[in-house]
Amino acid sequence: MKVASASKTNETALLRNKQGLGYFLQRDWQLYLLLLIPLSFVIVFKYLPMTGLVLAFKDYKIARGVWGSEWVGFEVFRDIFSKPDFTRAVRNTLMLNILDLIFSFTMPIVLALLLNEVKSVRFKRVNQTMLYLPHFLSWVIIGAIAYQLLSQGNGVVNNLIELMGGNRIPFLQEDTHWLISYLAIGVWSSMGWGTIIYLAAISGINPEMYEAATVDGAGRWRKVWNITVPSIRATIVTLLIMNLGKIMEGSFERIFVLQNKATTEYTTTIPVLVYRWGIESGNFSRATAIGLFQSVIGILLVITADRVAKKLGEDGIL
Repeated sequence: MKVASASKTNETALLRNKQGLGYFLQRDWQLYLLLLIPLSFVIVFKYLPMTGLVLAFKDYKIARGVWGSEWVGFEVFRDIFSKPDFTRAVRNTLMLNILDLIFSFTMPIVLALLLNEVKSVRFKRVNQTMLYLPHFLSWVIIGAIAYQLLSQGNGVVNNLIELMGGNRIPFLQEDTHWLISYLAIGVWSSMGWGTIIYLAAISGINPEMYEAATVDGAGRWRKVWNITVPSIRATIVTLLIMNLGKIMEGSFERIFVLQNKATTEYTTTIPVLVYRWGIESGNFSRATAIGLFQSVIGILLVITADRVAKKLGEDGIL
């Protein structure tokens, strides 16, 4: 029976190969037609703009156009690499994103594990809704809220501190305090939404594993450490690899709405330089070159992290 079944499977596979693409296009043309919509979107908005990367290798002048501008090779890259602002931007981008990875990446995992242990369904739903809401606020609104709450002059938090006899704290007006506030606001904004994937992964764990652990005398935290965390490890690794690819990017909107003239130590990052050189100064060759550098480093980080994960026994993403 097994031999007959295997033979039948092989015959079906050979028949499909002989039928070719034309047969499937004719049979499922409605599905292929629907596929054209997202495929066209990706081509138009993701791949066609890549032709603009040629600006990184040209002395681009608007009057001459893209193809009429002079080809300068890697001269633009040598120019930006020699600028002090670029070194500072790379340092700040790496520092902010690594700190974000430590706090903003781990907090959703911790929060998902805690929410999973809550037994009251109503309490869990209310808390999840409240935690998801910050994700839907734009950074402009979040920045306005942050300055209303944390401003040194008339912020709500500093008013309360002063009423209790304390000294006002320059949350957003001094570099070190700004850095701590920046990280805290980022965690608050993203941790609720980040729990969705982890809660979905936790919901797929076989309940019999917890029942067996209960029979063996395992407590609640022992179940979390020995069952829940190992079961979602693949999800954690996959998201970690994807986040490592963004370590040279950062959030332009987040820095732009929180920056001010009193805090300039950490606010010069690669996205901010792209904005200053490209939009404000009109030097599109320089902005394109730094953006290309940023993307190449991101791809290399993703590939490296993926290979390290596979060597450690994980599936990876590539």
